[in-house]
Amino acid sequence: MSSETVRLASLGLGWWSDELAAAVGRAEGVEIAACFTRSEDKRRAFAEKFDCRAASSYEEILEDPDIDGIVNTTPNNVHLETTRQAAEAGKHVFLDKPIANSVGEGLAIAALCRDAKVKLSIGFQRRRETHFRWVKEQIEAGEFGFLVQAEANISRNRLGQFEAGHWRYTAEGMPGGVMLQIGPHYVDVLEMLIGPVTEVSGMLSQLALPGDNPDVAGLVMKHEGGAVSTLNAGYASAGEHYVMNIYGKEASALYSLHTGMYFMKQGDKEPHHVPFEANDTLAEQMAEFGNCIRTGAEPEVGGEWASRSLAVIRAGVKSAREKRVVTIDEIMESGE
Repeated sequence: MSSETVRLASLGLGWWSDELAAAVGRAEGVEIAACFTRSEDKRRAFAEKFDCRAASSYEEILEDPDIDGIVNTTPNNVHLETTRQAAEAGKHVFLDKPIANSVGEGLAIAALCRDAKVKLSIGFQRRRETHFRWVKEQIEAGEFGFLVQAEANISRNRLGQFEAGHWRYTAEGMPGGVMLQIGPHYVDVLEMLIGPVTEVSGMLSQLALPGDNPDVAGLVMKHEGGAVSTLNAGYASAGEHYVMNIYGKEASALYSLHTGMYFMKQGDKEPHHVPFEANDTLAEQMAEFGNCIRTGAEPEVGGEWASRSLAVIRAGVKSAREKRVVTIDEIMESGE
């Protein structure tokens, strides 16, 4: 299967499934061929919007020999079962982050796909942004010297956009609240740039949104090389913010969504701006998924990495609850 268009089916049709389907439409070598969700109205609307077939059941999709892979945006607590069904049917899986609500389920998902010899790709598109790729290249080239510290913030305003009872805003559906929902993106970037996290101290708070989940969270993390990083995530800020500052002994990179990337070397009096053109990260990851199916290559982010990244979040949530530092090894061993 070296040149054919990879045919995908969307499973679980919410607002994010539309974003991914639109990204598939912008990517080369892949197409959305079918869709399913329990709501007949939703699947009909999706099928019309993206010119695909509305299947009457998930089983219908799994039994279709012309469907190569599943784009799965179902709730986290059914990721394991829906992926199990796909893997047993020989369908490759693109799974939105987080991989699951628990590390144990994440590792089980990874094992299922590995044993079934199907590709498993996890949606961590932030790492693909050109400015982070550039920082990674500079680090690998030795421009930063040894890394010492980092600080990150990923936050937005959800007041007035809250959907009462939606699984993303409940403790059962998204344990850990905002940190589990959007924090994984910047945990992933921090570990990509600085290396694996070894221990975490966390704090959680509920300040603005109704429901039973934290809407403000903070982590202090220690990485393998000794560097310390912080990550704040929130749904209570005025507007949308992405911040990622990486500090090395020889250089620092200072990024903000609103100001762009700045770079400062040891001895510079002030940082200088480094311009970047925005790239289509969602289309890139969907094109990669299709390429992995065609060629047998491995996705950049697979199940094992995603499970360990989830362990960082789970360690932070446990730390906040038990008021102690929690190691990643503890979470990996317990599978919580």
